[in-house]
Amino acid sequence: MPSQKQLKWSQLKVGLTVVLASVALMVLIILMSGSGGLFTRKILLKSYFPDASGLAEGAPVKLSGVDIGNVKRIQVVGSHPGGSVEVQMKVNTRYRSFLRKDSKTLLATAGVLGATYINIDSSHATGPEAQDGDVLESSEVAGYDDVIRAANSSLQNMDVLIKRLDRIVGFVESGQGSIGKLIYEARLYDQLSATVTQLQTLVNDVTQGNGTLGKFIENDDFYNRANATLDKVNQMIDNVNAGNGTIGKFLKDPSFYDNANKAITNIKQLTDDINAGKGAIGKLAKDQQFADKLQNTMNRLSDVADQLEKGNGSAGLFLRDRAVYDNTNKLLTDTQDLIKAIRQNPKKYLTIHLKLF
Repeated sequence: MPSQKQLKWSQLKVGLTVVLASVALMVLIILMSGSGGLFTRKILLKSYFPDASGLAEGAPVKLSGVDIGNVKRIQVVGSHPGGSVEVQMKVNTRYRSFLRKDSKTLLATAGVLGATYINIDSSHATGPEAQDGDVLESSEVAGYDDVIRAANSSLQNMDVLIKRLDRIVGFVESGQGSIGKLIYEARLYDQLSATVTQLQTLVNDVTQGNGTLGKFIENDDFYNRANATLDKVNQMIDNVNAGNGTIGKFLKDPSFYDNANKAITNIKQLTDDINAGKGAIGKLAKDQQFADKLQNTMNRLSDVADQLEKGNGSAGLFLRDRAVYDNTNKLLTDTQDLIKAIRQNPKKYLTIHLKLF
């Protein structure tokens, strides 16, 4: 039977073995963790967020998805340019070369219902390395509340759209409106059927060569005439390209171009002379004195026309007085009759009687 001393020593060895194994296990766990263990040097970084909902102390801090530390402390600091919630992070100095002063921090979630953590984005950072106590600027991302609100708004709009479609379908099923009548009204169906029958009859007539359209499609004479016409048109185009005929000379003869160019030059010279006030037309266009005289003459002619219209003067009386017109007309008629009588019997009117005293 072992002595009391041996039993105590055995119990002590077992206790020491358990304590050492526990310490070794804890060291292994710490060394295998993403934070780098207790013996790894760390730096403190800060960041400010408007809202840190879902984030807890001890939450992972990741750099592009890789664990580099943990959240040390979360506290409300009141008014701050970056946000009212200060988050302190302990990160491993092994990743210090990837951490920049202008790196961005944002709140991310592992999966749909996972825990919230801080992710540091240095993909666009160009500043110097981050130092202990530096503040990293935060970036806002849409939270689940925003997503849910947007989804609720979309669902509400979809519900309104579905209700409108339901009303439209009910309206159509009741036979109202153009679509409802088209579907449910027998008379419209009969008319549509009759129209289709008439179209079928028309297609049959055309296929059989009846009517103008049928002859147009089925008769070879029309094709032959159209082909002959196209041949003539092609021949005419060839003649034009060859410079034959009036149109061909118009397009191909350089003398016509020269004459046209000379005519345009002469016209331009004429317009230049007119603009310069040369010649009768130029003076007419540019001489203000002549224009005033012409305007004065037109005004006088207008006054004469007004006097004639009012019946003033001899010419006015002739135009406006019916009696003067009738007397003049009678005088002309009598004169014509007298001339006619003289021509018929000139001896009667042209006999000369001489008397001697």
